[in-house]
Amino acid sequence: MAESRRSYTYDPVGTGEPYRMESGQLWRQYLIGAIANIAILCTGYSMGWTAPINIKLQNNDTSQSPLDHKPSNGEIAWMGSVLNFGAIVGPFIGGFAASTIGRKWGLMSSTIPLLVGWILAAVATNMAFLYAGRIFWGIAVGMLFTISPMYCAEIATVESRGALGSFLQSFITVGFLLVYGAGPFISYHGVAYLGMAVVVLFAVSFFFMPESPTYHLLKDRTEDAAQCLMTIRGRSRQGVAEELATMKADVLASMEKKATLRDVFRGSNFKAFYISCALVFFQQFSGINAVLFYMTDIFKASGTDLDPSIATIIIGAVQLIASFITPFVVDRLGRRILLLISSCGTAIGLALLGMFFLLRHVGSPAVANMGVLPVIALVLFIVTYCWGLGPLPWAVMGELFPIEVKAAAAPPATAFCWILSFLITKFFPTISGNIGMHVGFFIFCACCVAAFFFTLFIVPETKGKSLQEIQQLLGAKNTEPEKA
Repeated sequence: MAESRRSYTYDPVGTGEPYRMESGQLWRQYLIGAIANIAILCTGYSMGWTAPINIKLQNNDTSQSPLDHKPSNGEIAWMGSVLNFGAIVGPFIGGFAASTIGRKWGLMSSTIPLLVGWILAAVATNMAFLYAGRIFWGIAVGMLFTISPMYCAEIATVESRGALGSFLQSFITVGFLLVYGAGPFISYHGVAYLGMAVVVLFAVSFFFMPESPTYHLLKDRTEDAAQCLMTIRGRSRQGVAEELATMKADVLASMEKKATLRDVFRGSNFKAFYISCALVFFQQFSGINAVLFYMTDIFKASGTDLDPSIATIIIGAVQLIASFITPFVVDRLGRRILLLISSCGTAIGLALLGMFFLLRHVGSPAVANMGVLPVIALVLFIVTYCWGLGPLPWAVMGELFPIEVKAAAAPPATAFCWILSFLITKFFPTISGNIGMHVGFFIFCACCVAAFFFTLFIVPETKGKSLQEIQQLLGAKNTEPEKA
């Protein structure tokens, strides 16, 4: 019977029973991407750790805290903020690791600062231990937010690259929900031991995953790249030959253009860089950290008697559900349409929150009849943020930079994100306390409106395009390797 596409038989495990598998196994790259993103789950767990732990540390029942004193509000604020110091440094460590020991072992090396952080948290007797632990977690966060999008973009086919890039936001929300759900109901040390267990789970499971084929090609190890590609695609050596040849041509072209940090600020590379930085700016200045910081106040303002711990779990579940929608639709709808929907939805949610808190600030009697409004606005904001502004800046960043520039460009762009995160986390509560919470929400709303128009006019659509085609979109002059 004639077949519509070329196929042949092979025996991948030496059983003597060859079978047809030329179409490949798409699920493999999703499984590998998911296992790689267990590390991102670890960062979500670490970042969300403060939500249940702050309550334990400041509780009058000192048996719940390992510290020798009850921390002040200022100490708690610094504990929340210092993670960003490590996250600013981490991208440069991650970029160096990705280019020297590989994407896989760069991801594996992130377990070191993660475990050091958890050990410090477990043995803590004063705030200095917790500050240090949070800084180590921040280093891991910076490393992983640099390497993980790079790894996922390099193992993905064109058709699934957006979905794998969206895994970052999905898995970080799993980490948040895990610590939100478990933290209030287990001991302080139980939270730390669970964090360690998740890190060990990642290290053991990812140990068996392949390296990025692109990294092997960069090191001129063609057969190693072929073996990795066979594992990722579920195809034979002949079945990956065409894709391998294309990847090798792209890598050879990139190796002719050795990139330094200076090259990031030239031509199409700079366009990719400023688009990436703008997207992470809009991500942070959507006010996600401020909204989550004030989540308890928002629920209280609505007049509900819901326990803050339960409210946090509910919002974590909403984040999780919304985040897992994006991987299923991003390669069908495209990046731009999701970013447009996301920036529009977050702007509306923030405008409603700003209006509610403005009315409360001026003592309007209308607030009494608007109790459900802040909750609706919060859910709208969270859901639409998770559809676009949360995951897609990282996915797009992994696509925009050419191979030779990624290791040089990703660290400063990622560090920029965490500098913004620190500024918002540390200073927004003070500013809002002095001039009113509504002002901050209106500022964030304006930034989301700006994100809408920036996406509409500047951000290119990368759906269904090869990495070389994306470079052509950005205006790269020499996207084809020179012929001999």
